[in-house]
Amino acid sequence: MIDLGRRDYAETWELQKQLCAERQADRVEDTLLFVEHPPVITLGRRRSARDNVVDAGEVPVFEIERGGDVTYHGPGQLVGYPILKLDGHERDLHAYLRNLEEALIGVCAAFGLDGGRNPGWTGVWLGARKVASIGIAVRRWVTLHGFALNVSTELARFRAINPCGLDAAVMTSLSESAGRAISVEEVKPVAAGELGRVLGREFR
Repeated sequence: MIDLGRRDYAETWELQKQLCAERQADRVEDTLLFVEHPPVITLGRRRSARDNVVDAGEVPVFEIERGGDVTYHGPGQLVGYPILKLDGHERDLHAYLRNLEEALIGVCAAFGLDGGRNPGWTGVWLGARKVASIGIAVRRWVTLHGFALNVSTELARFRAINPCGLDAAVMTSLSESAGRAISVEEVKPVAAGELGRVLGREFR
């Protein structure tokens, strides 16, 4: 596991692509990147993504190769980018997405919250509200991009977009849902453990 702390989106995106190429060539092992980004909006491959930007203002916008729609990243959000070579039975992208959801549901449970899925929508939900967004890309069976888990995110920031085509009010965070302050630093080791358990890796 590599903890990047707070890092600009463009720099981290380039690092992902570099690690992906190195993993394809077996020059590095599977890696999990953890990062917090300064405020940034990313657009996935879905055609509606740009239409779901309401008012970016001064926030930079990146069009990227992951699946999905528009997403906001910012402080208080744990972003995870697994760079994994998928082999054999792992080469099922729907199963991989469900595994990411399962790991994040486990993180919610560790903080006393009942996370779950919402049929038809990728991500993790706490009741009717969304706490984690997921969007991936795969190159020659090596994954990049991943998930964004709202820990103590300033939820008003989501008003700049229609997150995944939904009203911004649908978004929540671990802290808001638990009714207490939870820090990204608290969540990192739990998330690494849950991802390792579900994905069959050991992220140290």
